[in-house]
Amino acid sequence: MTSHQVQFLFADLALILLLARGLGQLAIRLRQPPVVGEIFAGILLGPTLLDGAIAHHLFPTDVRPLLSGMANLGVALFMFCVGLEINTDSLRGRGRVTAISALGSTAVPFVLGVGLALGLPQGRHSEHHVAFVIFIGLTVSVTAFPVLARILADRLLARTTLGSIALATAAVVDLVAWTALAIVQASVTDEGHHWTVTLILPYGLLMALVVRPLLRRVLTPAGQPAPMTAHRFAIVLTGALLSATATEAIGMHFIFGAFVFGLAMPRRGAQEQLTDVLDQTTRLTSLLLPVYFVMAGLQVDLGGIDAAQVLQLGAILVVAVVGKFGGTYLAARTQGLAARPAAALGALMNTRGLTELVILGVGLQLGLLDGPLYSLLVVMAVVTTAMTGPLLTRIYAKPVEVPLPPQTRSSEPAASSRSR
Repeated sequence: MTSHQVQFLFADLALILLLARGLGQLAIRLRQPPVVGEIFAGILLGPTLLDGAIAHHLFPTDVRPLLSGMANLGVALFMFCVGLEINTDSLRGRGRVTAISALGSTAVPFVLGVGLALGLPQGRHSEHHVAFVIFIGLTVSVTAFPVLARILADRLLARTTLGSIALATAAVVDLVAWTALAIVQASVTDEGHHWTVTLILPYGLLMALVVRPLLRRVLTPAGQPAPMTAHRFAIVLTGALLSATATEAIGMHFIFGAFVFGLAMPRRGAQEQLTDVLDQTTRLTSLLLPVYFVMAGLQVDLGGIDAAQVLQLGAILVVAVVGKFGGTYLAARTQGLAARPAAALGALMNTRGLTELVILGVGLQLGLLDGPLYSLLVVMAVVTTAMTGPLLTRIYAKPVEVPLPPQTRSSEPAASSRSR
């Protein structure tokens, strides 16, 4: 690295952290998840303002690869945390209400998104038209599990019946979304690796049958929980990074490897250790993820939006909001949930957060999205995330008891404290 690169790298990091923290705290004061302010910080530093003059002077082209490397590390650790936070035990015993709600929350917006994609002019010129159509359906179907968990915790809903249904439903939606994204990526790769999609299942089995028992020995030697020392934490992070390396090497995105490694972490008898891992990893991601927001923001240019793109944005928002809310609401109502809890569940499923940005970043990297459409979808992610809190307040200001049939009852999952 030259002295010029070192100076700009350190100065850029300081600016990114300062602006992201400031706008994140402002978002919290406005009763919004901090990720809304952090995403907005990335957009402000991008080419939207002053025709890109800020981005050109603050982020020279020879420094951007260094920032991108840090951003990728932050996303990999974030995806590891997402996988770690999904408590697979909480999916058991939820009965049909979770399965049907997840189906409605995924299938309805996906179908509407496919219809939307068929009408977008960008898709007609894509060399991977079918993958583009499926990808757009996926972008409006995703739910940000970490943001949803934070909203539930802030509103003291995490240990309620509605909160447990929402967490379990979002976990299923996330699992489906990441699996679908892996399939889409494998189908459009131009390196002759289409067959790598068949490795998803054996790789998952390897994690579950080989890696998880090994991790259990590390976290609970002799069957007893062990303190999360620096040595054990290093082993866990090494495993997550090697898993990310493995999936990138076989033709799938590195985020899948990090996510699957988080899923593979043993839960039973190691809750305190997992909490320590999450706390320590979150400290790292809190420093690295703002870099990702800025690198994503450098791709967002809202300054040149014309009337046609405004109409596209409106259509995207209608499909994203109506599809998610309506699909979840109708599915929950068919399973006996009252109108208000079902509507609250629909509002919660609409939040997208950083999860959406990660998916959009993959789509941009694969060439499925061009710059203008990527920008519009980022706006959709911000708007739907920002509207979740106010909509939930209006619908569910006074929580009510949600009775469930006996077969759907189970222990309530612990609330997550992550915010993205």
